[in-house]
Amino acid sequence: MRQKEMALDVKEVPKPQKWIILSLQHLFAMFGSTILVPFLTGLSPAVALISSGLGTLSYLLITKGQIPAYLGSSFAFIAPIIGATAAGGAAGAMIGSFLAGLVYGIVAVLIRFFGINWLMRILPPIVVGPVIIVIGLGLASTAIDMAMYVPGIDEQVYSSTHFLVALVTLGVTIIASIFFRGFFGLIPILIGIAFGYVFAVFQGIVDTAQIKAEWADITTAGSIGEFFLAIFQKPDFIVPFVNYSPFEVISGEIIFLMAPVALVTIAEHIGDQMVLSKVVGNNFIKKPGLHRSIMGDGVATIIASFIGGPPNTTYGENIGVLAITRVFSVFVIAGAGVFAVTFGFIGIITATISSIPSAVMGGVSILLFGIIASNGLRMMIDNHIDLSDKRNLIISSVILVIGIGGAFIQVTDNLQIAGMALSALIGVVLNLVLPGKESGYGNGAMFDDTTVSEKDERAA
Repeated sequence: MRQKEMALDVKEVPKPQKWIILSLQHLFAMFGSTILVPFLTGLSPAVALISSGLGTLSYLLITKGQIPAYLGSSFAFIAPIIGATAAGGAAGAMIGSFLAGLVYGIVAVLIRFFGINWLMRILPPIVVGPVIIVIGLGLASTAIDMAMYVPGIDEQVYSSTHFLVALVTLGVTIIASIFFRGFFGLIPILIGIAFGYVFAVFQGIVDTAQIKAEWADITTAGSIGEFFLAIFQKPDFIVPFVNYSPFEVISGEIIFLMAPVALVTIAEHIGDQMVLSKVVGNNFIKKPGLHRSIMGDGVATIIASFIGGPPNTTYGENIGVLAITRVFSVFVIAGAGVFAVTFGFIGIITATISSIPSAVMGGVSILLFGIIASNGLRMMIDNHIDLSDKRNLIISSVILVIGIGGAFIQVTDNLQIAGMALSALIGVVLNLVLPGKESGYGNGAMFDDTTVSEKDERAA
């Protein structure tokens, strides 16, 4: 049952003016985090916005317009994308994203017919929690490098100016997270980036040349046609069979870098759906079904891989917006998706995003990457995982050291299983072979046995 009165139900259509404002609110809630992922991985922020919007719209279609969830860039894939890019260029990252989307699809089909108990046996909280910690802490050096060093040069050169900008950005983000309320309390990342950007301008480390060029094109347009051409521009899409041949790029290394991450993010996705179900007051795991929700994530990720965007996932920031506003309308979510696609084609917005100094992004990344790691710890706490149990202590310890320490297995000259993928693989094996598996499940709060029958499917 709903504990608070809702403002708009899932299927309600808001009035046009209210619709625009509510949709923009969702857009701003996800904006800071969504553009951070492509910024860190070398992908196009404009394409990330477009893929986020398209992914959200496809998700709403696949879930029959029954789940008010927004999808944005997944932080879990940052390190794998960087690794896949090193192995096969930006095309390698897209192939890896496509394979991750296929993993979502396969898991969705299995859940549709067999429920999720089998997934819990493979990925209990004692495995998923430490792997999420590895994802966050594995990115720690990336955040610090961005915050402390001058970008764009091969050697590391310490800059007190850049570090000051990063610390100011971090400080404002923390203040916004703790003390701001209402809508502003939902966008601390965006507030931190905006304030850090302004501070960086006064410190002289922002290159605004492209922004000025875009603005000059707009203000000097001699006709309506030239005006629209100056505003709207084609982003840097990365399209298979146009920019690259998938068959020439795919490799075992890319597969092992990207595909295993999908299993971890699927576990996170299930947690998001449980939270969202409580917020809205509907059991989305049963109707329209967890299989549809996971399939929606997979299709959104595949769409992103077709145009050059990072993998997508449901966003906690937007779930927070739902919880506070009590506006559950999927039409509002769809409006945010349309705005995201539109923003991706506006040149001056893309130029502004591209001009954000790495120190600013480094500042917010210090907090965000730490939060990822903390969420892994929280997963184990919420499920009451007992680390005084030797089995649990061994599994978590081995995952953490192998994952953060950078261990790898060199399978062939061109195939390496390393980092998060290796730690997750070893964690799964340890969990399956060591006795006392029930202790790794905790209280089972992360999962619910939800086998979707044909009758349930017809009802959905």
